Amino acid sequence: MSDVLLKAFDTAPNKNIPQIRPGDNVTVHLRIVEGKRERIQLVRGTITRLRNSGNNANFTVRRIASNGIGVDRSFLLRSPLIEKIEVHRSAHVRRAQLYYLRSRTGKSARLREKRPR
Repeated sequence: MSDVLLKAFDTAPNKNIPQIRPGDNVTVHLRIVEGKRERIQLVRGTITRLRNSGNNANFTVRRIASNGIGVDRSFLLRSPLIEKIEVHRSAHVRRAQLYYLRSRTGKSARLREKRPR
């Protein structure tokens, strides 16, 4: 009974989001509303975490801001505010959460690119 009730509140998946995985280098096009104006903000970085849990599914993108400061930003996967996600490259990673990238900078923070066979 409670499963049926919880499924009634599920939102439809966002059709503008492709299949993403941890280690992907992506650009997230996010719709920002400021008063009456609306604009698109781009967030480009590496997906460090992906949690698939139905309606609460989310992912975290880590980007390097000015002066080499790393910034993590989380997005809801089913959010209607996400216009689209562009996947630029995929990396070969062996874990689901890439928290070890937080302590690395420069060349040591690079991930090995996944090449098609």
